[in-house]
Amino acid sequence: MDMWGRVYSFLFVFLQIFSLSPCVAFDILKQDKFLHVQKPEDVLVSANGVFNAGFYPVGENAFCFSVWFCNSIDPNRTVVWMANRDQPVNGIGSKLELLRNGKLILTDAGRRTEWTVDFVAASPVQLKLLNTGNLVLQQLDGTDDAFLWQSFNSPADTLLPDQVLTKDTYLISSKSRSNYSSGNYKLYFADNNVLRLSYQVPDITSVYWPAPWLVPWEKGSERSTYNSSRVAVLNSSGYFRSSDDLWFWAADLGIGPLRRLTLDPDGNLRLYSLQDGRWIVSWQSISQQCRIHGLCGQNSLCKFDHVLGRTCSCLPGYKIKNSTDWSQGCIAEFTGSYDRREFGFLRLTHVHVETYGYHIFKNYSLRSCNEHCLHSKDCKGFQFKYNFDEGSYYCFPKILLLNGCRTTSFGGDFYLKLPKSRLCSENCSEESRSGCPNVNQILNRTYEKGKENGYVKVLLWFSTALGIVEFICIFLVWCILFRSNEDNKVTTKEYVQAASRFRRYTYSELKKATKNFTEEIGRGGAGIVYRGALPDQRIAAIKRLHEADQGEAEFLAEVSTIGRLNHMNLIEMWGYCVEGKHRLLVYEYLENGSLADNLSKTALNWARRFEIAISTAKGLAYLHEECLEWILHCDIKPQNILLDSNFQPKVADFGLSKLLSRGGINTSSFSSVRGTRGYMAPEWVYNLPITSKVDVYSYGIVVLEMLTGKSSTGARAEGRSADLEQGQERLVPWARKKINGATSAETWIEEVADPMLGKDYDIDKMKLLIEVALQCVQEDMHARPTMSQVVQMLSLHDNEASQYFQGP
Repeated sequence: MDMWGRVYSFLFVFLQIFSLSPCVAFDILKQDKFLHVQKPEDVLVSANGVFNAGFYPVGENAFCFSVWFCNSIDPNRTVVWMANRDQPVNGIGSKLELLRNGKLILTDAGRRTEWTVDFVAASPVQLKLLNTGNLVLQQLDGTDDAFLWQSFNSPADTLLPDQVLTKDTYLISSKSRSNYSSGNYKLYFADNNVLRLSYQVPDITSVYWPAPWLVPWEKGSERSTYNSSRVAVLNSSGYFRSSDDLWFWAADLGIGPLRRLTLDPDGNLRLYSLQDGRWIVSWQSISQQCRIHGLCGQNSLCKFDHVLGRTCSCLPGYKIKNSTDWSQGCIAEFTGSYDRREFGFLRLTHVHVETYGYHIFKNYSLRSCNEHCLHSKDCKGFQFKYNFDEGSYYCFPKILLLNGCRTTSFGGDFYLKLPKSRLCSENCSEESRSGCPNVNQILNRTYEKGKENGYVKVLLWFSTALGIVEFICIFLVWCILFRSNEDNKVTTKEYVQAASRFRRYTYSELKKATKNFTEEIGRGGAGIVYRGALPDQRIAAIKRLHEADQGEAEFLAEVSTIGRLNHMNLIEMWGYCVEGKHRLLVYEYLENGSLADNLSKTALNWARRFEIAISTAKGLAYLHEECLEWILHCDIKPQNILLDSNFQPKVADFGLSKLLSRGGINTSSFSSVRGTRGYMAPEWVYNLPITSKVDVYSYGIVVLEMLTGKSSTGARAEGRSADLEQGQERLVPWARKKINGATSAETWIEEVADPMLGKDYDIDKMKLLIEVALQCVQEDMHARPTMSQVVQMLSLHDNEASQYFQGP
């Protein structure tokens, strides 16, 4: 039976591979032979059966000679290289031929040469498709590595494992998913040796990754210009490394899955892994899609919605140029000669136009900026924003309205220049206008009562009776089908579960894992956490939520979103349970407990405290600005910062503001207060808009506690003086008083620092951390930095970071 079982298993795997790979068994094209476009069986197949090379249809009677994966379920195949992507050949008479003299040519219908490898070999050669997907021309008497020509040296839009990107090669995106011709986006090594993404059309070129305003070595770019090799490569494990110090890896890092790095038609660079015959994104360069240039074209706005995805809209006063292609942008609905007296400005809040300003005017008033733009015929509008670092307003006039984006994370406004007649006709009830005359009128709203019509009256009664009969019939049918619909609910739940990438547990499984919820390891306002052993022997932290006011479908949608987040400083979610009123979350278990448990222990030395501060900031910055869906934590405190075996911090409970149905976090209001006393920002008390700055405030309090050893709530562990009078109301003023009353930095640092540290700390880094924390707990939320700015400041020397501070 064992032998037959092995035979059946072999046959099953063989048939699976054969069904996914309709490939003929040769990988070599010899001299004086050709592949014909009219013979679908004329393909080269790599020895491992992974890649095909042949004629691929790209349109009606249009073909390109290509290399593609042949073991994907995708019926359209996954093309990784094309010889003639911009010059397809005819579907009749075209062929790829290896001549007797070693020259490789692609002819269109037997008449015109569209592509050639012009090399005359002194010895016999062959064209071979390697297991790596590299199509090579090699001499028969040479080594396998001595290639006369190879497709890896002329990539299209995809980089395969072990294919090297150099200063002489680049990736060009396709026009669209169905149009393989060269698109508008390019990945290349720039003149400063940095690997960049750019948007390129005939009259415009703009770099968007890394952000063009960043110095290459700054945080957020972190590239090095000090290299001359200009090479980048993706290895078979899913690890990418570039000579400019760019590196990243696949979420499923390791040998096994087939992978490809593709510059997609939307301008995003994505790393794909083949799992169960389907391509899964395991890394992408840009999470906020509206940061990609040119997606919506000129004179438009890009907005990212977590349900609808990226959406485009024309600016007021403009209309779409081509309704089937947003990249062509919008055109003005107004024409005529320019007279500045006939123009005004429409204020668009939270709108950012990233590039194409001809100058930056510092310390300008709104009126001055307004006048400057009116006097310039080429000025299409201006950005007006307060710069907190310098304490003044900036004016950015724009001559081209490209890469416009509406996002609540942007604090400035854009003033769009329009004719005054257009200002008054636009439906802009929530926008302010400049230069718009009063056009209020009293409209006639008197209506005459028509004469009654008897025929209409009878028809109305008949329609009403017919509607009642239809309603009764529908109700009876619903009653008959109710029981069958109940049976279908189980199937529906399974479909919802399949949409999630992690495990759904039953309530009985988690009850057994926690020994009937007996081993409690923590509790908070949202629920109680228990230690449990899962069926696969993993130790987990299982959180049982108190509230169950959320519907099952809504809860599953939010859990799926949170489960997709991946950052080394965020706790990993392994699964969930939703049954009836039960709502449970399954997390990884961290051995060293919470930061609150360790603040009174000597194991938390200075080096670990500094690392906890900067790593926690990185996790929060990811939640606020980098993940696919904007998330506020709303309850940052030592109890929610967990430590692994190496005392590396991981932020926990970062999705509860969504899961507890307490108001949409994508708006500026919550239906109830979130957080813990002592760590809550003033916005909660004064009913101000809730933004990511509430997390910044709480983070500052946590850092002050960690550095001073004083509690913000009076709930510190034993060995600390912790009465309620030394709570949040006293901790921040106490620290400021120590700083302002000291004669030198060394003096106040010694008085403020936690006595448990003694003098075993870096005085410069201690000073920097305290200054950052005090900046984070400013009463005015606009004066606080963002979490990404906090990460940047902590990564710099204290002298370099001083420019960010307005005083303690």
